[in-house]
Amino acid sequence: MADLNQPTVENLAVLIEGIKSKLNMANTAVMRPEDFDLAHYEDLLYLYNMVQKKTAFGINEMTAIVEELGAMRKQG
Repeated sequence: MADLNQPTVENLAVLIEGIKSKLNMANTAVMRPEDFDLAHYEDLLYLYNMVQKKTAFGINEMTAIVEELGAMRKQG
């Protein structure tokens, strides 16, 4: 397993994919690793770790997580 404490593009992809799969997101095309910047790596790592620890998510939690991810996306 990669050391996810290292902010690399590869680890960023692991975090995003891990969050998407854990949340069972239907529209995963809106969350691509390349849409995120390494500047937000620590925040994404925190979110990833939080998501991985939970077994279920309420609709309010899902909404909050998706909004948080949206705020971290690169502004294009």
